[in-house]
Amino acid sequence: MAIKIFIDQGHNPQNPNAGAEANGLREQDINYNVGILLAEMLNNNPNFEARTSRTYPTEQLGTSTLTSLQTRVALANSWGADYFISIHANASDITTASGSEAYVYRLDSEAAALASYLLVGLNAATGLANRGVFTNTGLYVLRRTYMPAVLMELGYITNPGDAYLMGTDPQAFARGLYNGLLSYFGLA
Repeated sequence: MAIKIFIDQGHNPQNPNAGAEANGLREQDINYNVGILLAEMLNNNPNFEARTSRTYPTEQLGTSTLTSLQTRVALANSWGADYFISIHANASDITTASGSEAYVYRLDSEAAALASYLLVGLNAATGLANRGVFTNTGLYVLRRTYMPAVLMELGYITNPGDAYLMGTDPQAFARGLYNGLLSYFGLA
């Protein structure tokens, strides 16, 4: 049986639920590109089956932020995904903030273990600092999914260096997440 990975490319191409913008980039575009590349890698490996929340760049999910989040969760839950990975880019008023981090519902969970592997993979592939795994019980996609769920902040769109890397080399971020998954499942 293939391991079913649902990849949620966070945010919509336009409001409602559009993401952060900085350094000439839009978070939703970064998330979309990395998610599509990761899904291709997973679907080329017979150990995995992957689906994405957004299947084309201009796809809008929902008519409000809430219905956008509900749609993403419903797609994963109804498919019976084994794992849920939501891809995001971070933002901060502190433009020197840099690196990748992950959010899970609980630290004593399978999701947290997976998140730590994903961060190691990202660090190895991109060179961005591993800022760690944190809990956030308020995130809808972590609360309402039936499977272990991780929200990945790839890097800071507000940091010129992180943004440049995300904008010019989405493949590195997809490869890092892919390698993290391979390591987690003992397939590396």
